[in-house]
Amino acid sequence: MTFQNQPQTFSPLGDELLDTVDARTNLAGSNKMEILLFSLGTEEKFGINVFKVREVTHAMKVTRTPNMPAGVSGIVSLRGHIIPVLDLVSFMKLENARAHERSTMLVTEYSRHTLGFLVANVDRIIRVDWSTVRAPENDFSGSGDNLINAITELPTGELISIVDVEQVLASAFGENVVGNVPKIESGHEKCVFFADDSSVARKTIAELLDKMGVKHLRANNGREAWERLCGLADSASHGKYPLRNQIQVILVDAEMPEMDGYVLTQHVKADKRFDEIPVVMHSSLSSQANRAMGSRVGVDYYVAKFDTAMLSETLRPLLS
Repeated sequence: MTFQNQPQTFSPLGDELLDTVDARTNLAGSNKMEILLFSLGTEEKFGINVFKVREVTHAMKVTRTPNMPAGVSGIVSLRGHIIPVLDLVSFMKLENARAHERSTMLVTEYSRHTLGFLVANVDRIIRVDWSTVRAPENDFSGSGDNLINAITELPTGELISIVDVEQVLASAFGENVVGNVPKIESGHEKCVFFADDSSVARKTIAELLDKMGVKHLRANNGREAWERLCGLADSASHGKYPLRNQIQVILVDAEMPEMDGYVLTQHVKADKRFDEIPVVMHSSLSSQANRAMGSRVGVDYYVAKFDTAMLSETLRPLLS
Protein backbone atom coordinates (compact mmCIF):
# COMPACT_ATOMS: atom_id res chain seq x y z
CA MET A 1 0.00 0.00 0.00
CA THR A 2 1.53 3.30 -1.04
CA PHE A 3 0.68 6.87 -0.22
CA GLN A 4 1.67 10.26 -1.51
CA ASN A 5 4.18 12.36 0.31
CA GLN A 6 2.90 14.16 3.36
CA PRO A 7 1.10 17.40 2.45
CA GLN A 8 2.24 20.86 3.30
CA THR A 9 -0.10 23.14 5.22
CA PHE A 10 -0.70 26.08 2.95
CA SER A 11 -0.75 29.70 4.03
CA PRO A 12 -2.14 32.00 5.06
CA LEU A 13 -4.94 29.97 6.66
CA GLY A 14 -2.72 27.12 7.83
CA ASP A 15 -0.41 29.44 9.73
CA GLU A 16 -3.29 31.46 11.09
CA LEU A 17 -5.07 28.38 12.40
CA LEU A 18 -2.02 27.14 14.23
CA ASP A 19 -0.45 30.39 15.41
CA THR A 20 -3.41 32.10 17.03
CA VAL A 21 -5.02 29.32 19.05
CA ASP A 22 -3.67 30.75 22.31
CA ALA A 23 -5.21 34.12 21.47
CA ARG A 24 -8.54 32.44 20.82
CA THR A 25 -8.70 31.17 24.39
CA ASN A 26 -9.52 34.78 25.31
CA LEU A 27 -12.93 34.23 23.71
CA ALA A 28 -14.04 32.30 26.80
CA GLY A 29 -16.98 34.11 28.34
CA SER A 30 -17.42 36.48 25.40
CA ASN A 31 -20.19 34.38 23.79
CA LYS A 32 -18.21 34.48 20.55
CA MET A 33 -16.57 31.85 18.40
CA GLU A 34 -14.48 31.80 15.26
CA ILE A 35 -15.50 29.66 12.32
CA LEU A 36 -13.63 28.64 9.20
CA LEU A 37 -15.72 29.21 6.08
CA PHE A 38 -15.47 26.72 3.23
CA SER A 39 -17.26 25.68 0.06
CA LEU A 40 -18.28 22.29 -1.28
CA GLY A 41 -18.48 23.38 -4.89
CA THR A 42 -21.91 25.00 -4.67
CA GLU A 43 -22.99 28.56 -3.97
CA GLU A 44 -23.68 27.75 -0.31
CA LYS A 45 -21.07 28.59 2.33
CA PHE A 46 -20.42 26.25 5.24
CA GLY A 47 -18.61 26.75 8.53
CA ILE A 48 -16.79 24.77 11.21
CA ASN A 49 -15.44 25.89 14.57
CA VAL A 50 -11.76 26.76 14.16
CA PHE A 51 -10.91 24.78 17.31
CA LYS A 52 -11.93 21.61 15.47
CA VAL A 53 -9.56 22.24 12.56
CA ARG A 54 -5.99 21.11 13.04
CA GLU A 55 -4.75 22.18 9.62
CA VAL A 56 -5.74 22.87 6.03
CA THR A 57 -3.92 21.03 3.25
CA HIS A 58 -4.13 20.31 -0.43
CA ALA A 59 -6.09 17.11 -0.98
CA MET A 60 -3.91 14.01 -1.04
CA LYS A 61 -4.24 10.80 -3.01
CA VAL A 62 -6.75 8.72 -1.11
CA THR A 63 -6.37 4.93 -0.84
CA ARG A 64 -9.59 2.97 -0.80
CA THR A 65 -9.90 -0.08 1.43
CA PRO A 66 -12.61 -2.75 1.53
CA ASN A 67 -15.90 -2.19 3.32
CA MET A 68 -15.62 1.57 3.62
CA PRO A 69 -18.80 3.18 5.00
CA ALA A 70 -20.81 5.30 2.58
CA GLY A 71 -19.30 8.76 2.26
CA VAL A 72 -15.84 7.68 3.38
CA SER A 73 -13.51 8.07 0.40
CA GLY A 74 -10.65 6.08 1.90
CA ILE A 75 -7.57 6.66 4.04
CA VAL A 76 -4.39 8.73 3.86
CA SER A 77 -1.10 8.71 5.72
CA LEU A 78 -0.56 12.01 7.50
CA ARG A 79 2.73 12.36 9.35
CA GLY A 80 2.80 8.69 10.18
CA HIS A 81 -0.86 8.44 11.16
CA ILE A 82 -3.53 6.71 9.09
CA ILE A 83 -6.70 8.80 9.04
CA PRO A 84 -10.03 8.30 7.23
CA VAL A 85 -11.07 10.87 4.64
CA LEU A 86 -14.72 11.82 4.33
CA ASP A 87 -16.37 13.41 1.31
CA LEU A 88 -18.74 15.96 2.83
CA VAL A 89 -20.65 16.28 -0.44
CA SER A 90 -21.82 12.67 -0.09
CA PHE A 91 -23.07 13.33 3.43
CA MET A 92 -24.69 16.63 2.50
CA LYS A 93 -26.36 15.08 -0.57
CA LEU A 94 -25.34 18.02 -2.75
CA GLU A 95 -25.96 16.51 -6.16
CA ASN A 96 -24.93 19.65 -8.03
CA ALA A 97 -21.43 19.75 -6.51
CA ARG A 98 -18.70 18.63 -8.90
CA ALA A 99 -16.21 16.09 -7.58
CA HIS A 100 -13.19 17.56 -9.32
CA GLU A 101 -13.61 20.79 -7.37
CA ARG A 102 -12.87 19.17 -4.00
CA SER A 103 -9.14 19.83 -3.97
CA THR A 104 -8.71 20.85 -0.34
CA MET A 105 -8.69 18.79 2.85
CA LEU A 106 -9.57 20.00 6.33
CA VAL A 107 -7.79 17.92 8.94
CA THR A 108 -10.19 17.95 11.88
CA GLU A 109 -9.78 16.78 15.44
CA TYR A 110 -12.76 16.39 17.77
CA SER A 111 -14.47 13.76 19.91
CA ARG A 112 -11.11 11.96 20.16
CA HIS A 113 -11.02 11.36 16.37
CA THR A 114 -8.86 12.78 13.60
CA LEU A 115 -10.62 12.96 10.23
CA GLY A 116 -9.97 14.48 6.84
CA PHE A 117 -12.85 16.39 5.20
CA LEU A 118 -12.69 16.93 1.44
CA VAL A 119 -13.93 20.40 0.46
CA ALA A 120 -13.70 22.60 -2.62
CA ASN A 121 -11.85 25.47 -0.96
CA VAL A 122 -11.53 27.49 2.21
CA ASP A 123 -12.52 31.13 2.36
CA ARG A 124 -11.59 32.89 5.59
CA ILE A 125 -11.98 32.85 9.35
CA ILE A 126 -14.73 35.00 10.82
CA ARG A 127 -15.75 35.81 14.39
CA VAL A 128 -19.44 35.53 15.22
CA ASP A 129 -21.52 36.08 18.32
CA TRP A 130 -23.41 33.01 19.48
CA SER A 131 -26.48 35.22 19.95
CA THR A 132 -26.66 35.49 16.14
CA VAL A 133 -26.46 31.71 15.68
CA ARG A 134 -29.77 29.88 15.39
CA ALA A 135 -30.77 26.26 15.00
CA PRO A 136 -32.52 25.73 11.65
CA GLU A 137 -36.27 25.21 11.96
CA ASN A 138 -36.08 22.57 9.24
CA ASP A 139 -33.68 21.22 6.66
CA PHE A 140 -34.20 24.13 4.30
CA SER A 141 -30.56 24.13 3.24
CA GLY A 142 -31.00 20.86 1.36
CA SER A 143 -27.88 19.63 3.08
CA GLY A 144 -28.79 16.12 4.11
CA ASP A 145 -30.17 14.52 7.23
CA ASN A 146 -29.70 16.83 10.21
CA LEU A 147 -26.08 17.59 9.32
CA ILE A 148 -26.56 21.33 9.79
CA ASN A 149 -27.07 22.21 13.43
CA ALA A 150 -26.94 25.99 13.18
CA ILE A 151 -27.24 28.95 10.82
CA THR A 152 -25.62 32.36 11.17
CA GLU A 153 -25.97 35.46 9.01
CA LEU A 154 -23.07 37.65 7.94
CA PRO A 155 -23.38 41.46 7.87
CA THR A 156 -23.67 41.13 4.08
CA GLY A 157 -26.84 39.06 4.52
CA GLU A 158 -25.12 35.84 3.42
CA LEU A 159 -26.21 32.76 5.40
CA ILE A 160 -23.60 30.34 6.73
CA SER A 161 -24.55 26.73 7.51
CA ILE A 162 -22.56 25.35 10.44
CA VAL A 163 -21.88 21.65 10.01
CA ASP A 164 -22.77 19.26 12.83
CA VAL A 165 -19.51 17.33 12.65
CA GLU A 166 -20.57 15.07 15.51
CA GLN A 167 -23.52 13.93 13.41
CA VAL A 168 -21.19 13.43 10.42
CA LEU A 169 -18.99 11.20 12.58
CA ALA A 170 -22.01 9.22 13.81
CA SER A 171 -23.41 8.89 10.27
CA ALA A 172 -20.11 7.54 8.97
CA PHE A 173 -19.07 5.19 11.76
CA GLY A 174 -22.17 4.67 13.86
CA GLU A 175 -23.35 6.22 17.09
CA ASN A 176 -21.51 5.68 20.35
CA VAL A 177 -22.49 2.57 22.25
CA VAL A 178 -23.09 3.05 25.95
CA GLY A 179 -21.87 -0.11 27.63
CA ASN A 180 -22.86 -1.60 30.94
CA VAL A 181 -22.94 1.09 33.59
CA PRO A 182 -23.54 0.29 37.28
CA LYS A 183 -26.57 2.01 38.72
CA ILE A 184 -26.13 4.63 41.41
CA GLU A 185 -27.65 3.75 44.75
CA SER A 186 -30.80 5.85 45.22
CA GLY A 187 -30.14 7.28 41.75
CA HIS A 188 -33.86 7.87 41.25
CA GLU A 189 -33.55 10.62 43.86
CA LYS A 190 -30.81 12.39 41.87
CA CYS A 191 -31.13 14.60 38.80
CA VAL A 192 -28.71 15.93 36.19
CA PHE A 193 -29.61 18.99 34.14
CA PHE A 194 -27.82 18.91 30.77
CA ALA A 195 -27.66 21.23 27.78
CA ASP A 196 -26.43 20.24 24.31
CA ASP A 197 -27.42 21.32 20.81
CA SER A 198 -26.39 18.02 19.21
CA SER A 199 -29.14 15.40 18.93
CA VAL A 200 -26.43 12.71 18.92
CA ALA A 201 -25.01 14.00 22.20
CA ARG A 202 -28.42 14.39 23.86
CA LYS A 203 -29.34 10.82 22.96
CA THR A 204 -26.03 9.45 24.31
CA ILE A 205 -26.19 11.45 27.54
CA ALA A 206 -29.81 10.45 28.20
CA GLU A 207 -28.99 6.78 27.59
CA LEU A 208 -26.04 6.94 29.98
CA LEU A 209 -28.06 8.63 32.74
CA ASP A 210 -30.91 6.15 32.27
CA LYS A 211 -28.48 3.26 32.74
CA MET A 212 -27.12 4.96 35.85
CA GLY A 213 -30.70 5.17 37.14
CA VAL A 214 -30.56 8.96 37.37
CA LYS A 215 -33.30 11.42 36.45
CA HIS A 216 -32.48 14.16 33.96
CA LEU A 217 -33.72 17.42 32.51
CA ARG A 218 -32.46 18.83 29.23
CA ALA A 219 -32.16 21.93 27.09
CA ASN A 220 -31.19 22.30 23.44
CA ASN A 221 -29.00 25.40 23.76
CA GLY A 222 -27.41 27.63 26.35
CA ARG A 223 -30.08 30.33 26.43
CA GLU A 224 -32.87 27.78 26.84
CA ALA A 225 -30.82 26.11 29.58
CA TRP A 226 -30.33 29.36 31.49
CA GLU A 227 -34.03 30.23 31.28
CA ARG A 228 -35.03 26.79 32.54
CA LEU A 229 -32.42 26.86 35.31
CA CYS A 230 -33.66 30.26 36.46
CA GLY A 231 -37.19 28.88 36.52
CA LEU A 232 -36.07 25.97 38.69
CA ALA A 233 -34.18 28.34 40.99
CA ASP A 234 -37.22 30.62 41.32
CA SER A 235 -39.42 27.67 42.23
CA ALA A 236 -36.91 26.54 44.85
CA SER A 237 -36.79 30.06 46.34
CA HIS A 238 -40.58 30.31 46.51
CA GLY A 239 -40.81 26.82 47.99
CA LYS A 240 -38.03 27.64 50.46
CA TYR A 241 -35.97 24.55 49.68
CA PRO A 242 -32.39 24.34 48.40
CA LEU A 243 -32.13 24.05 44.61
CA ARG A 244 -29.57 21.29 45.20
CA ASN A 245 -32.46 19.13 46.44
CA GLN A 246 -33.85 19.23 42.88
CA ILE A 247 -30.72 19.10 40.67
CA GLN A 248 -27.30 17.87 41.73
CA VAL A 249 -25.18 18.44 38.60
CA ILE A 250 -25.30 20.81 35.62
CA LEU A 251 -23.76 19.30 32.48
CA VAL A 252 -23.01 21.72 29.62
CA ASP A 253 -21.68 21.56 26.09
CA ALA A 254 -19.13 24.20 25.04
CA GLU A 255 -20.61 25.06 21.62
CA MET A 256 -24.30 25.97 21.61
CA PRO A 257 -26.42 28.43 19.61
CA GLU A 258 -27.58 31.67 21.23
CA MET A 259 -25.46 31.17 24.37
CA ASP A 260 -22.39 28.96 24.61
CA GLY A 261 -21.42 26.78 27.55
CA TYR A 262 -18.78 29.21 28.80
CA VAL A 263 -21.25 32.07 29.24
CA LEU A 264 -23.84 29.69 30.67
CA THR A 265 -21.26 28.57 33.24
CA GLN A 266 -20.46 32.20 34.09
CA HIS A 267 -24.15 32.89 34.75
CA VAL A 268 -24.45 29.82 36.98
CA LYS A 269 -21.31 30.63 38.96
CA ALA A 270 -22.38 34.26 39.47
CA ASP A 271 -25.76 33.27 40.94
CA LYS A 272 -25.64 32.20 44.59
CA ARG A 273 -28.76 30.08 44.13
CA PHE A 274 -26.55 27.57 42.30
CA ASP A 275 -23.89 27.37 45.01
CA GLU A 276 -22.67 23.82 45.66
CA ILE A 277 -24.02 22.58 42.31
CA PRO A 278 -21.00 21.55 40.21
CA VAL A 279 -20.76 22.33 36.50
CA VAL A 280 -19.33 19.64 34.24
CA MET A 281 -18.38 20.60 30.68
CA HIS A 282 -18.83 17.77 28.17
CA SER A 283 -17.30 18.84 24.88
CA SER A 284 -15.89 17.47 21.64
CA LEU A 285 -13.27 20.22 21.97
CA SER A 286 -10.84 18.32 24.16
CA SER A 287 -7.58 20.26 23.77
CA GLN A 288 -5.73 21.83 26.69
CA ALA A 289 -6.68 25.25 25.32
CA ASN A 290 -10.37 24.43 25.63
CA ARG A 291 -9.89 22.98 29.10
CA ALA A 292 -8.19 26.24 30.05
CA MET A 293 -11.15 28.18 28.67
CA GLY A 294 -13.51 26.11 30.81
CA SER A 295 -11.39 26.60 33.90
CA ARG A 296 -11.29 30.35 33.29
CA VAL A 297 -15.08 30.65 33.60
CA GLY A 298 -15.41 28.30 36.58
CA VAL A 299 -16.10 24.86 35.10
CA ASP A 300 -15.53 22.29 37.86
CA TYR A 301 -14.88 19.23 35.66
CA TYR A 302 -14.13 18.77 31.95
CA VAL A 303 -14.91 15.54 30.07
CA ALA A 304 -14.22 14.89 26.38
CA LYS A 305 -17.01 13.60 24.15
CA PHE A 306 -17.87 10.79 23.83
CA ASP A 307 -15.98 9.05 26.60
CA THR A 308 -19.05 7.69 28.34
CA ALA A 309 -16.96 5.72 30.84
CA MET A 310 -15.14 8.88 31.93
CA LEU A 311 -18.38 10.85 32.03
CA SER A 312 -19.96 8.16 34.21
CA GLU A 313 -16.99 8.11 36.57
CA THR A 314 -16.98 11.90 36.78
CA LEU A 315 -20.70 12.09 37.58
CA ARG A 316 -20.83 9.15 40.00
CA PRO A 317 -19.17 10.79 43.04
CA LEU A 318 -21.13 14.02 42.40
CA LEU A 319 -24.40 12.08 42.61
CA SER A 320 -23.59 9.65 45.41
